[in-house]
Amino acid sequence: MKATIVTIGDEILIGQIIDTNSGFIAKSLDKIGVEIHEMISISDDKQNILNTFKKLQNKVDLVIITGGLGPTKDDVTKKTFCEYFEDELIVDQDVLKHVTHLIEGFYKRTITQINKDQALVPSRCTVLHNEVGTAPGMWMKKENTVFVSLPGVPFEMKYLVENEIIPKVVKEYNRPYIIHKTILTYGQGESMVAERIEEWENSLPDFIKLAYLPAPGRVRLRLSGRGIDKEVLEKTIDSYVISLTGIINDIIVGFEEDETIEVLVGKILKSQLKTIATAESCTGGQIAASLSSVAGSSSYFKGSVVSYATEAKINVLGIPENLINEHSVVSAEVAKAMAVSVKKLMLTDYALATTGNAGPTKGDEKAELGSVFIALATPNEVIVEEFNFGQPREKVIDRAVIKSLEMLKKEIFKNVL
Repeated sequence: MKATIVTIGDEILIGQIIDTNSGFIAKSLDKIGVEIHEMISISDDKQNILNTFKKLQNKVDLVIITGGLGPTKDDVTKKTFCEYFEDELIVDQDVLKHVTHLIEGFYKRTITQINKDQALVPSRCTVLHNEVGTAPGMWMKKENTVFVSLPGVPFEMKYLVENEIIPKVVKEYNRPYIIHKTILTYGQGESMVAERIEEWENSLPDFIKLAYLPAPGRVRLRLSGRGIDKEVLEKTIDSYVISLTGIINDIIVGFEEDETIEVLVGKILKSQLKTIATAESCTGGQIAASLSSVAGSSSYFKGSVVSYATEAKINVLGIPENLINEHSVVSAEVAKAMAVSVKKLMLTDYALATTGNAGPTKGDEKAELGSVFIALATPNEVIVEEFNFGQPREKVIDRAVIKSLEMLKKEIFKNVL
């Protein structure tokens, strides 16, 4: 079964917003064995939408469209649906009742005609109930292709995908099994990892594919199997994961999409009843953002001081001014002092601190562009490491964040039995 995802909206094409809907829909469909044929972004133009529908007709089994279902005049998807399917808009009483309840009962304001028009749907469509918004989804079939229209608001789209589309596709279509297993590695680049596992990769059967998904300081290895026997797929992939672990166990830190390094360190900190804080300069709070992005992180992550300016290091963290003058703000001594200070300030077991010159210009700073000092204060000592991550600025910051979390992982994993 093949699907195409179409996002409608000029705001996407001009870069005003980023399309996150396609990624969510693709992952959701992939999990139930639907192959994504392509993703397309088009403008809010009736003829453009019609041309796209005609191009996809009978080329794929399923077309999922997001966007263009709002109450304003620039949202043309419903009317275009009617034209393509030679249908007419009618008022769906269940949708009208739901919209009225939301507007008058929840938002406490008088419903307008524009709001009521959200209940207009093509007469022959299957209405997909949108419990969390006013725009319903629409499911219509023409010849061999099903067209599904969803609102572009992400949380409304997600609700409809999870509660309406996925159950309906599972019920109505036979699909192959698609099994993925993602191995997360840290500390070595893509080419080095590929060299280490070349023989193993060459031994993979035809129905299992390997993809390298690199990012600064880390590489995800995704094994994907496709077939009609789920048990055979799972057993085969698991056996290859076990053999891979024997080859690169030193750099594997977890498995599956949710096992990021911040999830891994969070689990260990939580199990050990330990806490952490951060004091960040060149990383600007991004280590804190990574740690706090994990649900339940408040049990181990206590807070952060983003001491970007030298004055903040002195006035907030209490770093002695003479220490900075003697060694410079980008130094091992200052990084160590920052970690010790924030650990004491937040009353935590661990603390991470960063100070560096991310660029793009050197300015008056003595440190070379890309230089970063990372300090980790533990219950027993303070570890400080110096790195040069080169340029550009974004690369320096990303790698400093990853390396900081690596240092933390390495330290707290010493206590894991």
